[in-house]
Amino acid sequence: MDKEKWNERIRLVEAALLRELGEENALVPELAASMKYSLTAGGKRLRPILVMAAADAVGARGTDFIQAACGMEMIHTYSLIHDDLPAMDNDDYRRGKLTNHKVYGEALAILAGDALLTQAFEVILRQQGVPAEVLLQVVREISIAAGPNGMVGGQVIDMLSEGKRISMEQLRTMHMGKTGALFRAAIRSGALLGGASDKQLEALTECADCFGLAFQITDDILDVVGDESVIGKPVGSDERNNKSTYVTLSSLEEARGLAADTAAQALEALDTFGAEAQFLRELVQMLLERNK
Repeated sequence: MDKEKWNERIRLVEAALLRELGEENALVPELAASMKYSLTAGGKRLRPILVMAAADAVGARGTDFIQAACGMEMIHTYSLIHDDLPAMDNDDYRRGKLTNHKVYGEALAILAGDALLTQAFEVILRQQGVPAEVLLQVVREISIAAGPNGMVGGQVIDMLSEGKRISMEQLRTMHMGKTGALFRAAIRSGALLGGASDKQLEALTECADCFGLAFQITDDILDVVGDESVIGKPVGSDERNNKSTYVTLSSLEEARGLAADTAAQALEALDTFGAEAQFLRELVQMLLERNK
């Protein structure tokens, strides 16, 4: 992994996010504080980095699309705030800090999530240097990924499946929505912003689908064997909530094998790309080495 490039892009994303959280960010200071609390709580910034890496892969300069990348991170952060709510996963900690509703209360946490989701699209639409029709296509991609046929739909399947043993096919459907859809949108959006050809977009879509699946499998593995101090939240929550995962529906070793096979498929989808896609390849490989 090119750590220098990774860290440089994290700094770019975090600086851009702070610019979006200016004094006029919200009508009410308490709302602005709640939004900022979660948006600046750290994290890998993986989704915006994927936007930029996909643009790099098709020969563009990924950092040119920091505005759209930041919008993606705002949507991801909204989803985390809502996932942690008592009515959802009921988590007390996220990234080693108290979850938003533990600090600001449930009602304000819900509204902070709502605000981040809606503001994200305004942020994306301020992206410069992109034809209007391409920017609208990107907004459509991200809207679908975040909505009832993507992230929200997957979350509902997850909620309705709690306490039940579901099939591997149902599990994959759930996670392709809840987790995979936003990864797919990040990579496809970066490709579109960078001017990808139809063939390049098809290959990157295949890579994205495999990336999302491999990420979720490794997430399930970390919930069993991860270090709580590194992950930033309690491990074993899936078992406590009686959730079906790639580990519980198979075994730890089988889940590890499936993660490796899926990551290999993601890398294979990048075979037709040149050196411009090297950072994206490294991000795929990182999935098998992640500890948080």
